Amino acid sequence: MTDVTITPETPQRAGFVALIGEPNAGKSTLLNRMVGAKVSIVTHKVQTTRTRIRGIAMEGDAQIVFVDTPGIFRPRRRLDRSMVAAAWGGVSDADIIVLLIEAHRGMTDGVQTILTQLRDSVGDRPVALAINKIDRVKAEHLLALSKQMNEAFPFTRTFMISAEKGYGTDDLRGWLASELPVGPWLYPEDQIADLPMRMIAAEITREKLTLRLHEELPYQLTVETEAWEDRKDGSAKIDQIIYVAREGHKGIVLGHKGEAIRAVGKAAREELSEFLGRPVHLFLTVKVREKWLDEAERFREMGLDFNDG
Repeated sequence: MTDVTITPETPQRAGFVALIGEPNAGKSTLLNRMVGAKVSIVTHKVQTTRTRIRGIAMEGDAQIVFVDTPGIFRPRRRLDRSMVAAAWGGVSDADIIVLLIEAHRGMTDGVQTILTQLRDSVGDRPVALAINKIDRVKAEHLLALSKQMNEAFPFTRTFMISAEKGYGTDDLRGWLASELPVGPWLYPEDQIADLPMRMIAAEITREKLTLRLHEELPYQLTVETEAWEDRKDGSAKIDQIIYVAREGHKGIVLGHKGEAIRAVGKAAREELSEFLGRPVHLFLTVKVREKWLDEAERFREMGLDFNDG
């Protein structure tokens, strides 16, 4: 009789990981790095992420659902308040929280405010610290910052990473996978995001506007996908509206003789075609809507709760 060793299969794990931090800490870049595809808007302009965006990554037998939240900052208007509420809503729903801070900025007032609220909201859930952009500072600074942060809050683990270059991100993803609850996967294995494609398309166009217009870009701007037609030839016809709050903003978005809007449309169309794997016909219209920041429908299109403002 031969002894047979039966090894139980590794159990499936699945859960939500909230990425939180100040604006521009690198949350969207980290999300895209973890997922291996671009699912969240990434620019150097702060407060570009407005809603909770879920990106889905597979790590062995674990499905990690990353929630990229808007940066947490001091809100001044309704849109700001709704964005911050969305960020803390992502924390409340998560199994694990990852706080991102910038290595060269360290323990800012904003980070201290986040730590204060974390103490009151996380309970016994694991909270990891990810010190991002480590290539910008020297090793001794990183060690001192890690010590300072861990004295201020009982982090479960600390990771030194560069979300942009990929340093340390594999270790972070592996640890997260091991910490998730045992349970069935929440999404199909090949799905990378749970945002509707209409919203992803709008976010891609908004990113191109941000990159093209830089400091000129009016903050009071949003993009909505008004219509989406899947054509018989396999292509997609997408109509989008860019809402601005003032007549003067319309001229900025259009540019001289329409140059800016044509460049934005071309860049957005190319990325959408690559993302969807098929030709895209993109049509952009710029409309002035002075009170869009006070309209519940505009907030719903962005995935925000108007009442949180």
